[in-house]
Parts: sequence; structure tokens; C-alpha cells
Amino acid sequence: MAWDTEQTRRQLLDAGSTLFARHGFAGTTMDAIGRESGVNKERVYSYFGSKSGFFAAVLDNELSDMLAGIPIEGEGPEAVGNYALALFDRLEARPGLARLLAWESLELTEAVALECRSLSCHELATGLEAALPTPDLEHAEQLLLSIVTLVVGWWTLSRVADTILTGDTTPETRRATLRADAAALAGVRR
Repeated sequence: MAWDTEQTRRQLLDAGSTLFARHGFAGTTMDAIGRESGVNKERVYSYFGSKSGFFAAVLDNELSDMLAGIPIEGEGPEAVGNYALALFDRLEARPGLARLLAWESLELTEAVALECRSLSCHELATGLEAALPTPDLEHAEQLLLSIVTLVVGWWTLSRVADTILTGDTTPETRRATLRADAAALAGVRR
């Protein structure tokens, strides 16, 4: 039987995504990757070179298009609120993405897949600039960072939410609040 290289890579990347999201780079062992994937851990080295190379490949695979395909439609603060909701919905469907973003910042000295991700972010910032009467692209980039931070924080800072929120802590309530907060941020001028 021929070895299915692409299937093996996929199994490893899927296992890496699950385990790195749960435990980060330092907390994930190669033995755990082998068990989770059902593939000999030595395949990681033959396909990705090292655990670091594998971590970078997992992040690249998972995060490269995280923001892509969510257009900023319409104009004004409402368009920004709707964008924040769409991003929230994407992360709600795949909460491991937010955790991988957090681990990337905690454990790496530079972003993975920077060129691809920067292009996606530039397109979104340009969309924000067009949707709002922003002074310039730099302001739109700062707004995008604020929105991403607000959205990602729901999954990466849940214990902070536990200590601050005394009322309804459901995702539905957070979703509505997030939309209003993002729209309010969009209405603030420098």
C-alpha cells in the first residue's frame, strides 16, 4: 500500500492544531502529537524538520486565513459592528484559533506567515478606512487591532471575564455587547 503523504501531513497538522491550542508549544510533546494523530512522531521531523518548524506550520495552516473572507460591508460604525460579529462567529465556530493566536504571542518572537497575514490585515484596514470617515490608514489599522483584541479576548481571557462579569455571561450577550462596543469604537474620532 502506498504511503499517503498528504493525508499524513493533514493528520499531523490537525493533531498539532488541537494540542498546541490546548497546551501551547512548550506544553505539547512529540509523543502526544504521535498519539493524537495516529502517526509515528518521527514523521513530524521528516515533514517539518523540528518541533519549532511544526509549530510554525500549524500556525501558518490555521491562522493564515483567519481574517480572510470576512468583508467589511456597508458604511459607518454599523459596518464595523457587523464585521466584529462576523469575526466573533468565526472564532466561536473554531475557538482554537484564538488560543493559537495567544500562544503565538506568548511563545514566539515573531508572527508566523507574516506576509500573508499582513496582506489580509491591510485589505481589512483599507476596508475600514473606506467604510468610515477615518483620518488615515494608520487609524483604521489601530481600529482593526482593537476589534481583533476585543473578539479574541472572549476566548483567551475567560477567567478575567469570570472575575469581572456578574450578570449574563453567555456568548449571545457577549456577541451583542461586542457589536455595540466595536460600533462605538468606530464612532470615536482622533
